[in-house]
Amino acid sequence: MGFTFLFSVQYCCEMEENQHGGVTPHCFPTPRLFKKCPDHTAVEITKITQINMQTGEIVLPGENDCSSLPDGKPWRGVHTHKRG
Repeated sequence: MGFTFLFSVQYCCEMEENQHGGVTPHCFPTPRLFKKCPDHTAVEITKITQINMQTGEIVLPGENDCSSLPDGKPWRGVHTHKRG
């Protein structure tokens, strides 16, 4: 194959007021798919991947090809925010 598919789940949370006057987080999972080709950074392909939610079948773009992927951002160029 020459490439690797990677998967992660990220959560988006909203704070909702509960019946006791407190706040309860309500979180939604967001699956993310990446394709990592040799000598290239990983590229997120979630939006261009077709997933059949009834059968779970996944149709991956350019399954045997790395030339159609856009340029990715190296992890050192990804900025994170510290909680604090």
